[in-house]
Amino acid sequence: MTDTIDKRVRAEQFRTRLAEAMQARDETQSGLARAVGVDRSTISQLLTDDGARLPNAHVVGACAAALGVSADWLLSLSDRPERAAELLAGALSVTEAPRALVDERIFEWHREAAGYKIRHVPAALPDMLKTRALLEWEYAPHLGRTANQAIGASEDRLTWMRSSQSDYEIALPLFEMHSFVHGEGYYDGLPLETRLEQIDRLIDLTEQLYPRLRLYLFDAKRLYSAPITVFGPLLCVFYAGSHYMAFRDRDRIEVFTGHFDRLVREASMTARQLPDHLRQERARIAG
Repeated sequence: MTDTIDKRVRAEQFRTRLAEAMQARDETQSGLARAVGVDRSTISQLLTDDGARLPNAHVVGACAAALGVSADWLLSLSDRPERAAELLAGALSVTEAPRALVDERIFEWHREAAGYKIRHVPAALPDMLKTRALLEWEYAPHLGRTANQAIGASEDRLTWMRSSQSDYEIALPLFEMHSFVHGEGYYDGLPLETRLEQIDRLIDLTEQLYPRLRLYLFDAKRLYSAPITVFGPLLCVFYAGSHYMAFRDRDRIEVFTGHFDRLVREASMTARQLPDHLRQERARIAG
């Protein structure tokens, strides 16, 4: 009995949604019949038959394609009328990631998520926490505008973060901080004076802005993470070098929120411990 009722309800919903889609496209029965390749009487029967039978898959798919909706929606298997490709396009976007400090796309995402917790695994030290000397050393060869303009924009980002009411959690690999402190790998050639100044700035910011800004160090040999930012429940963004990949579907956002929270939960260095750790590292290299 339940199956019979379910089939009748599904058939009724199919008729209702088919009529809605035709009305939205201003499509006539004759026009839809031509597009589907059936007689007009077949379309009329689909719209008026009060039985429990549904049309075959070919007819449903052809109607959906002609009307620009998904077959799943016509069959009440989905509440979203968009087709799979349209849903994917809405859930995933790929945008260029310029090699520069001024990135309006990233700033737009931050503004959109104002008030939500932002979780961030940077590709290197976060730009908004860097000193002017480090920014000039790192970005001067890539900036399309003057260094002063670009660095001023980065400083504005930190000022905005202070007033946005968003909690900001950063998880950085231990090896990244070690490489910076000792001038190794990516930071090879970075002057000692610049490193000492940067360490002082990190100590000041992580103490002044705690708990709204929390910086953790995790062991990448135990837990790996690609560069990623999770903007509250709104979206998560992967940094792929030359492009950003942004996801907006809830399930993926929850997965990567859980991934980030695990980095924090199993961090080798907590946000409270970090300032003292940096002081110890500074003493080692200051000589």
